[in-house]
Amino acid sequence: MQCVKVLGGVLGAAALLGLGIILGHFAIPKGTDLPAPSASASQDLDLEILEAVMGQLDADRIRENLRELSKEPHLATSSRDEVLVQLLLQRWQDPESGLDSAGTSEYEVLLSFPSQKQPNRVDVVGPAGGILFSSQRSEENLTGEQGDPNVVPPYAAYAPPGTPQGLLVYANRGSEEDFMELYQQGIKLQDSIVLTRYGGVGRRAKAVNAAKYGVSGVLVYTDPADINDGKSLPNETFPHSWGLPPSGVERGSYFEYFGDPLTPYLPANPSSFRLDSDNASGFPPIPTQPIGFKDAEVLLCNLQGASAPAAWQGALGCDYKLGPGFRSDGIFPAGSQVNVSVYNRLELRNSSNVLGIIRGAVEPDRYVLYGNHRDSWVHGAVDPSSGTAVLLELSRVLGTLLKKGTWRPRRSIVFASWGAEEFGLIGSTEFTEESFSKLQERAVAYINVDISVFANATLRAQGTPPVQSVIFSAAKQIRAPGPSSLSIYDNWIRYSNRSSPVYGLVPSLGTLGAGSDYAPFIHFLGISSMDIAYTYDRGKTSARIYPTYHTAFDTFDYVDKFVDPGFSSHQAVARTVGSVLLRLSDSLFLPLNVSDYSETLRSLLQAAQQDLGGLLEQHNISLGPLVTAVEKFEEAATVLGQHVSALQKGTPDPLQVRMLNDQLMLLERTFLNSRAFPEERYYSHVLWAPRTGSVATFPGLSNACSKAMNTGPRSAAWAEVRRQLSILVVALEGAAATLRPVADL
Repeated sequence: MQCVKVLGGVLGAAALLGLGIILGHFAIPKGTDLPAPSASASQDLDLEILEAVMGQLDADRIRENLRELSKEPHLATSSRDEVLVQLLLQRWQDPESGLDSAGTSEYEVLLSFPSQKQPNRVDVVGPAGGILFSSQRSEENLTGEQGDPNVVPPYAAYAPPGTPQGLLVYANRGSEEDFMELYQQGIKLQDSIVLTRYGGVGRRAKAVNAAKYGVSGVLVYTDPADINDGKSLPNETFPHSWGLPPSGVERGSYFEYFGDPLTPYLPANPSSFRLDSDNASGFPPIPTQPIGFKDAEVLLCNLQGASAPAAWQGALGCDYKLGPGFRSDGIFPAGSQVNVSVYNRLELRNSSNVLGIIRGAVEPDRYVLYGNHRDSWVHGAVDPSSGTAVLLELSRVLGTLLKKGTWRPRRSIVFASWGAEEFGLIGSTEFTEESFSKLQERAVAYINVDISVFANATLRAQGTPPVQSVIFSAAKQIRAPGPSSLSIYDNWIRYSNRSSPVYGLVPSLGTLGAGSDYAPFIHFLGISSMDIAYTYDRGKTSARIYPTYHTAFDTFDYVDKFVDPGFSSHQAVARTVGSVLLRLSDSLFLPLNVSDYSETLRSLLQAAQQDLGGLLEQHNISLGPLVTAVEKFEEAATVLGQHVSALQKGTPDPLQVRMLNDQLMLLERTFLNSRAFPEERYYSHVLWAPRTGSVATFPGLSNACSKAMNTGPRSAAWAEVRRQLSILVVALEGAAATLRPVADL
């Protein structure tokens, strides 16, 4: 049952049925919700307030936030997760530093847990049926935290139960290409158990690809070559360094989609229609279990068969063989098999989002959202509590200014703590489903800070092109941590940069996939989004992510000693995000530069012309309409930019400002087409949907051409190419029309 608690603020007499109503209430000012008498329609970003906020963000407070947040394991819907819900509510209703209001919303969602009575296990079974070896069922207790009774044992969430047994085969990263290589080498995969390593493809994809070849079970481990730069000895890893210990196991969701598995496109409220769990799609097809590289070494280093290709070798100290089965001169007798026993269960649980709101003084019906998830697999000091620690400090500083009467933003600010993200971005997706129309009409931008600090070398930002300028502006004004006097921007450009035909050398802004809670906002709702963090020097490590990711070793001491001693990088992220948030919420003109989309569109178009143009011409398909559509967009964006500059120099009418800002805000929505990718759930953005084709151009066009390449000219695949091209042209023409003067019908 969905439950709402409202704390603080005067919200009128009507009973509230959901946090969406809170937002709607603020969108219709009345009574005490009217802008303060001092509020002016021309209210703009106050640089003195911005500077004050930057100065008040305290690294020590962030550190203490993290200590409290990561003190105990807080798996989604656990008792500790609920304690943190109450902590957020208490902070956001504090009389001296709280917000205007705060509340929770609950969703009944389908989660997956290992059985407490029957632990998952991996055994080597001898020819006579005896157990010769068993994998560790929990990680080694190196610092005390790993022995907490609330540490969930390693498991693959949503993997089905089962006890398959067979000869072991090494399948590298479990990609389609990897299984094809094994098949071509004549390796028998039917009824086998395959050992794969993390990376290369998504978690679920390993099981899907394996099942196509008749594999009955999948093991997944993290190779020290991929996470520890080859280091694997106990004295080389945590607690002696930031490296993953041999017993460390990465947990994770193996569900394909995001959102509650049983209520796609519907909020998981009690009254919503639910699929039968037996008919729900997106779960792994065969039992799957993760293990540590210490156990993987025992299995992999005793395999028989041909040596694996050089690219498949790792850092376990042996020559990786392909199998199937164990070698006769190893520690297991010939004919020994691997048994994978998975006893996972599906369970409906109530998961909470927490929202805190600061009401806008001038435009309360325009929302700038800033969120992070709260739940973790274990203690989750880096993921996600480093982000929540920053969120709490920024909301404290802004709440203090608010309570003193010193400041109120022009637009409303919504702080969000999402539930059950680790299981598939569930809390944020349910919120976007429930508030779909309201958010599409009123949301200015979404700022995501999940892991705030991976490491302490440089800023890393991902986002859609219009947010590039506001991130750059913020980063230029803040000093980078460390002994140098460089700004965060200048430090960033040293580590990651690109050559822009418009600006010259600039930091690289990454694109948004589906790795965190920004996904439903950009892909489903078309809201300009970004994700901000500090990260490591890619020149010094090949680690695909910080080493203790999703393990029981991601603890406060790990962060305090190895990730960010002194918490200066956490403070830098807080300042960067705080500056971006204030610029979006307080600036008279929204700092969204739509012209930056022109560069992206031109780049995607050039890739299509260079790599697909000849192929398309052979099938009498012209890119001419797409070229024209891109040119129309470029022209409209240039004219709008000139209009913005002219208004900024004068004293614009408030209605003019509002109309212009709506054009900037709504541009991202024009790239949505809910029928563009019927095979993909929630993906509607024609520029940022998943790309499976090899050509780095518009995803729909790239994917369709990849599938059509070896088919006949009258095939359905080539008809899909034409359809995708038409979808693109219509979207770009619609985007250009949105940027033209609003009176120009």
